Amino acid sequence: MAQYTKHPVSAPPRAPERESTGHLMLRGYIVLALFTTFAHSAVYNLVGEVGAVIALAAFLIATVAIGVPMIARGRPHPFAWRRLPWAATAYTALALVSVAWSQWRGATLLTWALLATVTITALFIVHVLTWQEIVRALASAFKWILGLSLALELWVALVVHGPILPNFFERPEGEIDPHWYWVRGNLFDGDRIQGIVGNSNLLAIISLFAMITFGVLFAARARWRTTLALWTLLAAFFFVRAGSATAFACAAAAALVLLVALLMRRTTTPGARTRLYVIFIGGSAVLGIAVWLLQKPLLGLLGRSSDLTGRSDKIWESVLERAAEHPLFGNGFSSPWVPFDPAFAGWIEDHGITVFHAHNMWLDVLMQLGVLGVVLMAVAYLSLLWRSWFFAVDRPRWDLRSDRSYSPLTLLPSLFTVVLLVQGLTESTPIMLWGWMLLVLLSFKIKAVPLVGIGERERVIERGERVRRVP
Repeated sequence: MAQYTKHPVSAPPRAPERESTGHLMLRGYIVLALFTTFAHSAVYNLVGEVGAVIALAAFLIATVAIGVPMIARGRPHPFAWRRLPWAATAYTALALVSVAWSQWRGATLLTWALLATVTITALFIVHVLTWQEIVRALASAFKWILGLSLALELWVALVVHGPILPNFFERPEGEIDPHWYWVRGNLFDGDRIQGIVGNSNLLAIISLFAMITFGVLFAARARWRTTLALWTLLAAFFFVRAGSATAFACAAAAALVLLVALLMRRTTTPGARTRLYVIFIGGSAVLGIAVWLLQKPLLGLLGRSSDLTGRSDKIWESVLERAAEHPLFGNGFSSPWVPFDPAFAGWIEDHGITVFHAHNMWLDVLMQLGVLGVVLMAVAYLSLLWRSWFFAVDRPRWDLRSDRSYSPLTLLPSLFTVVLLVQGLTESTPIMLWGWMLLVLLSFKIKAVPLVGIGERERVIERGERVRRVP
């Protein structure tokens, strides 16, 4: 019996292409690496210091073992050596060289190994994944952190009926400072919660990153939008219940930048953009002055002391005193501060716990690598801020056509960068671990692939092909 079809003989229908098993496994490994980096404190609380070091070494070996052969063979495309984030690379080199004059050489070598591992992992992710895949991998890592945080908080509240210590140690007799606990079991009593990461401030920032990532994917009409909306609600719940004043400030700054970026996208003339820049910069200056003058009542509304919970009186003054001893090149790299090193053990304590960073990224860099380190870090972050801003507000264009639609994914780098910069005023995490990973990853990706979904590198990765030359 004859069969009829509307498809011409020359173009028979075919199923959509599927990702290879190897690429799926690669993406799974990257999600695991991102999860371990963002939830590093959970790994530490679960397996202890030795286990955390073993996990670090395992990821470094695995990344090198996977990445070096791929780069040597030019797969999935030649490595973009000329597009490396040179300011961040120079900072990494300076951190290693500082062992020559470091006041804590053991801590410098140990923490530089951590910095190098995070840097290599970030470069590897950029090399093997497209923009879309990077955003999806971040979303998957955040989902794991949020989901496990909810499971742990429920378990502690409903089964344990009390707080738990790191490594599941048994609670000793007598009163214990709450800061020693991994999870305090406050899910149903209205107090601040810590999640699997064991820190309310860290949980709040990760929840903010998650909301930005899920929102971008939702706007890009990703699959399973209803599920994305539910994950966003969970992230918002953790964000509110974590109760971090720093995270609230970061969210306000990100919301303002998002508003201005969306307004910029709607402008059609250079004059309109100029007016928006004047209003935005002037308004930001006025708002900054107002916040500075009203900082005491504002901090009081958030339940925080005027010295930023002891930062200005207890921590920053001590850091500045040590920074003044070697102002040009610093005292030696150590991010984070190694609590068992004699130079840091008992130097600055909070609730009986040795503080492991300066709670200000710029003061931390000044103490460790001096004015030279501050300059390199400022160039690294300002260049990322500059590139990510125009990555978000400029219409994608690679020929004479100027009416192509914007991609919601291009908003993510600028929002992440603003969050990191605002957080850096009261925390040092933007210069280590996941903060440093985001700096290197976003800087390298924007330079290597300045258009989402467009360009030979993006198409080559998506097709899994190999090319001889990439322009």
